[in-house]
Amino acid sequence: MTTALTRGSRPLAIMATAAGAAVFIGAAGLVAGGSGTARAAGGPVVIEDGAIDLVPRLADGALRLRLDDHSGGGTVVREPSEVVVHAGPATKEEVISPAYPVVGERVDAYFLNGFLNAGRIYAPEPGWNGGEAGGDTEVRLADFDGPDTGLFALYTYTPEMDADDAPAVQHLGSDDGAPRSFTLPDSGERTEPTWAFTQEGVYRLTFTVTAGGRSDTETLAVVVGDDIDPSSVVPGDGTTPTEPPNSPTPTASPTATPTRPAAHVIDNGHLDLAARPADDGLAFQIKEGTSQNYAWYEPGNVVLHVKPAAKRKIEEGYAFLGEPGDPVWLLPMRQVDGLVWPGWSTEEFTTAGVRGDVSFRLDSVQGPGSVAVFSTGATGGVSVGLDSRDGLPDELHHSAHAHSHWNWTFTAEGVYRTTFTVGATLADGRTVSDTETLAWVVGDGTDPSTVVPGDDGEPTPPPTSPEPSTTVPTPSASATPPPSAVSPGPTEETGPGPEASYPATTGTGAGPANGSGSGGSSAPAGGLAATGSGAAAVAGGALAALAVGSGAFVAARRRRTAR
Repeated sequence: MTTALTRGSRPLAIMATAAGAAVFIGAAGLVAGGSGTARAAGGPVVIEDGAIDLVPRLADGALRLRLDDHSGGGTVVREPSEVVVHAGPATKEEVISPAYPVVGERVDAYFLNGFLNAGRIYAPEPGWNGGEAGGDTEVRLADFDGPDTGLFALYTYTPEMDADDAPAVQHLGSDDGAPRSFTLPDSGERTEPTWAFTQEGVYRLTFTVTAGGRSDTETLAVVVGDDIDPSSVVPGDGTTPTEPPNSPTPTASPTATPTRPAAHVIDNGHLDLAARPADDGLAFQIKEGTSQNYAWYEPGNVVLHVKPAAKRKIEEGYAFLGEPGDPVWLLPMRQVDGLVWPGWSTEEFTTAGVRGDVSFRLDSVQGPGSVAVFSTGATGGVSVGLDSRDGLPDELHHSAHAHSHWNWTFTAEGVYRTTFTVGATLADGRTVSDTETLAWVVGDGTDPSTVVPGDDGEPTPPPTSPEPSTTVPTPSASATPPPSAVSPGPTEETGPGPEASYPATTGTGAGPANGSGSGGSSAPAGGLAATGSGAAAVAGGALAALAVGSGAFVAARRRRTAR
């Protein structure tokens, strides 16, 4: 069976599932990313980001399938058998697929040119161009090799098709009954169908192109996920050994002797930055796990690892994070498999035990970049709660006996140390607080197990990004602001909006994220689009949001006075 590949617009491949409610999330915002352009050091050319085209091309009377690599700014013509394409962890999406049964009705899969991913992540953007073959070209999947349970599909699904409830058009597939060929028209128009892979591992896709009685066969290697180093993979059909890199084997630098016990590293799953009742009034601790299965840790004994899969591109409308197109590492409001999911918790305090709210004040940030914590409202507006880029301290005011999640961002790789003062006024009138420093490792440039937790127990490694280091001193302000300075948060009916303000504070007020007065994990607040296995992107368009429970979360951003 031969199908025609004729669409020239960017196809969109999937619809996201909403956690906790049937919420349609529009595309826009920050989406998880990978790393860099083509790289080679005596081994294969590894393409991890940017546009590439598979082009059947007449040369000296013969037809040749070539790969035009645009990832470096110009165009380099390569043989597909010399290239390894890397579909990194950022391309993973938990989906209900309109391409069903192309990749399954509901599946965790990896997508290049995906519905939510396209143009917003650091990943290859493969296309096809048939304008140099001297006529229409038949493209055949001549052979397929991949993980034991892994499937490959190439298909088109556009917004127009979605609006018309039209099925996806599948062009190629490795599954039984899937088409094994399609017609690439001689139009010169670039097409970008979706490439889908259902499992991590190494895939070898052998394509035979035929036009005007001439044919050529090439094998393209694709490494999916982050379990395998793509630079270690033999390109093509895997039969030609790759020369080892010429660079010498690096020697491990000596690890400084920690001044504290080794850190407990958390790099995946749910945790809460929690205010807890204590003998002296209040303790700031880290709760790792779910409401049914959890453990408590002191912040000074923990290192949080923000993995490379959190890397995304800044889009228009997020100037507080940096310039559009610059990288940022995002831990979203919605849980993402493979990433740490930090929340806020005051669940162990009763509403009768606290006057007003519990405050989480960010006093200082040490690290190679800036840190911001923000939420999105029901109308898609962005509310910034904490932001070290424009000065500290900043405060988030959180209802007692509640739980919530916000977006966390870091603008450069490296080691960060965030100092928080958590405070409250108890029912008996006592003001109580606890100040702790929490260490974070962003990216893969530093082994988190070698980082001393807590405050400055070791020098912070130099940044890998050109952004200068940011160190904001701890102010001498009191630990807890007067509760009367905090206005109640927006109601569940009205929802948070970008225009919400709190006149009793300085700076910009921020609306609530998802709160819950019932204890345990709360459902996500919405305003985010799924991009990984539940991955999330900040939406800048028309979005639906959920206000969950009665524990509204109010952010009051307090600034130092000018001196």
